[in-house]
Amino acid sequence: MRIAFIGQQDFGKAVLEAFLKRGDEVAAVFCAPEKPGAKPDVLKTAAVEKGLTVFQFPSLKSPEAEAAMRGLDADIGIMAYVLQFAPQSFVNIPKHGTIQYHPSLLPRYRGPSSINWPIARGELQTGLTIFRPTDGLDEGPVILQKTCPIGADATLGDVYFDNLFPMGVEAMLEAADLVVAGEHVEIDQDEDAASYEGWFRGAEAEIHWSAHAEQIYNLIRAANPAPGAWTTLDGKKLQIFDSTLHRVRKLADVVGKPGEVIAIDDAGFSVCAQGGRIEIRKVKAEGGKKITAAAFAQEVGLAVGQVLGR
Repeated sequence: MRIAFIGQQDFGKAVLEAFLKRGDEVAAVFCAPEKPGAKPDVLKTAAVEKGLTVFQFPSLKSPEAEAAMRGLDADIGIMAYVLQFAPQSFVNIPKHGTIQYHPSLLPRYRGPSSINWPIARGELQTGLTIFRPTDGLDEGPVILQKTCPIGADATLGDVYFDNLFPMGVEAMLEAADLVVAGEHVEIDQDEDAASYEGWFRGAEAEIHWSAHAEQIYNLIRAANPAPGAWTTLDGKKLQIFDSTLHRVRKLADVVGKPGEVIAIDDAGFSVCAQGGRIEIRKVKAEGGKKITAAAFAQEVGLAVGQVLGR
């Protein structure tokens, strides 16, 4: 099949390479222009190295972008991690239209941080959707879905790189084949079951130690490796990455108050929260690099009884 490819970053690169590896023809690659001073996008670099035509329009709504798409005579458009808005006048140009990847089980978790939020909320399952892009954000008809578990200790990195990334690459190939062959079924999303979530950024990743230990642990997992859950120590930001949840089973086991450092050992340090404690094993201090929590504790002279948070 002849493909018009729209995407960016590592996922876009992996999907592009998967189509090329099996012998599909890529008519051109559309990717967002880099911000001033930024490194070239890895998708753009890969496309240039492979001798492919690359377009970098500031907007896919422009007449120039539409004209470029019309000139490709593509069988199908493939959208693999696209942050630019792609209007219907653009995505409907290929013979079989365009398909798009989204890392959640639509209609739940529409929006840009759809992997973080299910983990933060303690969900046990997530998945991916291949759908038809419309002018509404992540609202188009569903073509294909795949599910994957969220392990009790799985981080954002685990869920994405071990599951949603490789599964997504294969799902794009599968869905493209179904669409071009005319063997797919399009199912409208159930708006009554839909949810939209905004960005999961720094403000959303702040730890509130008065929350239940399980909620805090889920937040840390959802923000690892990015954006990094954080708290403060002596007024300075401290990001927390690898951690372990320890639940309290009885009243006699309750030690300390929320946010209080209650133990320090060779593995790191533990902080009290409602219903348990969080054993912290890897951190990043303000202006520093990721290091073990044990090394950080020694470096700053952390002591039992100190309290984290604002």
